[in-house]
Amino acid sequence: MTKSITFEEYGVEQWLSHLEALHADVIDLGLSRVRQVVEQMNLKPSVPVIIVGGTNGKGSTCAMIERIYAAAGYKTGVYSSPHLIRYHERVRINLAQVDDQALSKSFLAIEKGRGDIPLTYFEFGTLSAVSAFVDAGVDVIILEVGLGGRLDAVNVFEPDCTVITSIDLDHQAFLGNTREEIGFEKAGIFREGIPAICVDPAPPQSMIDHANSINAQWLPLNMQEGGLGYRRMDNQWNAWCLDRAYRSLPIPALRGSYQLNNATASIAAISTLQNRLPVSMGAIRRGLLEVELPGRFQVLPGQPQVIVDVGHNPHAARALSQNLKQLQYAEKTIAVCGMMSDKDVLSVIDLLKTDIDIWYTASLPAPRGASGASLASAITDIGGTAYSFDSPILAWQAAKEMAGERDRILVFGSFVTVGDVLTEINKK
Repeated sequence: MTKSITFEEYGVEQWLSHLEALHADVIDLGLSRVRQVVEQMNLKPSVPVIIVGGTNGKGSTCAMIERIYAAAGYKTGVYSSPHLIRYHERVRINLAQVDDQALSKSFLAIEKGRGDIPLTYFEFGTLSAVSAFVDAGVDVIILEVGLGGRLDAVNVFEPDCTVITSIDLDHQAFLGNTREEIGFEKAGIFREGIPAICVDPAPPQSMIDHANSINAQWLPLNMQEGGLGYRRMDNQWNAWCLDRAYRSLPIPALRGSYQLNNATASIAAISTLQNRLPVSMGAIRRGLLEVELPGRFQVLPGQPQVIVDVGHNPHAARALSQNLKQLQYAEKTIAVCGMMSDKDVLSVIDLLKTDIDIWYTASLPAPRGASGASLASAITDIGGTAYSFDSPILAWQAAKEMAGERDRILVFGSFVTVGDVLTEINKK
């Protein structure tokens, strides 16, 4: 007979199993439950809070803000999702993934504080991350929106600055079928009198209207001095936010031309909080040079060249196509691709069809995972060459066997796909 153990004795894996079983739905948008737990626990940070939303670029922007503040000597707390390999990636304190002890302690605090209030996996994780940051005494908290914004669990906390990186079609079942509908949902993180930074080049009118209706401090990317913008030069760039100019900045260590938008958003967020958290130009430069984030157009060392990217929607696919075209010539580009069935799979394939010579498609776990066979069928229907496999690892192994030294392997399509392949690579 197995002896039952108490919550105090739970390890991280036991806690994660517990979180998965707490609520009948994986996603149940709304703030009433999390707000009730926050009130019961008085879980209200006294340090500046930055909330970062958007379709793509959230993780990169959080990582840049984090690195710059760390370079300035501040103790940072970052909550992001999903993770690639293990849950601990979601909660970073002082640039390091939270350890087992601190994570279990924060889970226990929320379990005791929630009473009989049911929380989803993401809601529980969000509250426990903030609990860990408060317990660690961080100087600044950076929260990445999980889905949308208005009804996302991170929005239960009061921000001192809000950021929107981009707006495009994704999660339509929850957020709406147009950029206007999605823009309104993402604008839900804005607050009266609080900076509302947006670096999407063409924000939806619904977002602008909402910012104005609540008197948020609307800061769109207008590329004009005295507003918010940037200018790239050969090997450096300048940025500005209102009355502050940031000149001769190094190109961010994260690859991709679109990262200048994310870097501008990061600098703008830091600029609006300068009175509370002063940051020098030296810290900004160092943070941009040292930032790292696995899975964002990450080029791995060795031959053949291997690129991993978590892009999984049309907006990300367009950026991925642009980045591939800027790389050195490869004889063949072989894709290892696995996607979720609720994504716009056909558009992603269409956007990348001229960049990829051979597709090795992989089945992902149910209930949301698309089958490798269905992906391969969609590719062959438009004249592409595709082979399907039962898992990302099997597809990866086949791609390695096929690739010559002058070829390129691209692993993309979902966090699950990239995470599984990176785990397999790390084993070697």
